[in-house]
Amino acid sequence: MGKMSTRLFVVLALAVAAIFSLVGCGGEKQAPPAAQAQPVEINVSAAVSLKDALAEIQKNYQAKNPNVKLAYNLGASGALQKQIEQGAPADIFISAAPKQMNELEEKNLVNKATRKNLVENKLVVVVPKESKLNIAKYEDLTQDGVKKLALGETATVPAGQYAQQVLQKLGLWDAIKDRVVFTKDVRTVLAYTETGNVEAGIVYKTDAISSDKVKVAAVAPEGSHQPIVYPVAVTTGTKQQKAAEAFVEYLFSAESKTVFEKHGFTMGK
Repeated sequence: MGKMSTRLFVVLALAVAAIFSLVGCGGEKQAPPAAQAQPVEINVSAAVSLKDALAEIQKNYQAKNPNVKLAYNLGASGALQKQIEQGAPADIFISAAPKQMNELEEKNLVNKATRKNLVENKLVVVVPKESKLNIAKYEDLTQDGVKKLALGETATVPAGQYAQQVLQKLGLWDAIKDRVVFTKDVRTVLAYTETGNVEAGIVYKTDAISSDKVKVAAVAPEGSHQPIVYPVAVTTGTKQQKAAEAFVEYLFSAESKTVFEKHGFTMGK
């Protein structure tokens, strides 16, 4: 084979190799990586009295759904309502009373179709664990030994609103109102009572159960206040509609029911 023929053969061989290389690159498309669940963050604005139950539920839910992060914003229901009205991020709202949910529903800020009654609670008088006061019923709060009584702020805290209803229904409000210390939320009422800053406080039964520093002195009589119902709903501003609805559904599961009841709640009707 002459030099010219050898050179031509090499050039042709390289050209053929290049063509096969190009065909190979274009023909064998890389398989796309397996689709992974995208991380999702769900912002839940909830009444602070749900704190302990929701913390346990958060742990359970995130263990089953590792791509979901639950971010809780806990506080007085009225304060949370105002935040949602002002555009604060919230995918789900859980109120300690229907009033706040009703007002958001009227403004089309929660999805009415997703609204359900989640749990119910009771209202109790608590005193410090070592208290020697003889309190067995709400009427006993008028005795001289009760210098200060802690209540949630009646404008924004459902527990405070319920407490005022009871005291008014029993004809005690006028005798007690000058002794009342108002707080930003029901957990602050509990803290004031635990530390002895007040002789007594009115909180939910579930708050009393959560503390080993107070004891329940009295339970509000049936019919002395509106039913303590916690409604839940997905907000209309959510960008995580499916994920939010899935979490709300989980709140009604048997597993969540066990958690709520362990913390003193009863499931809503």
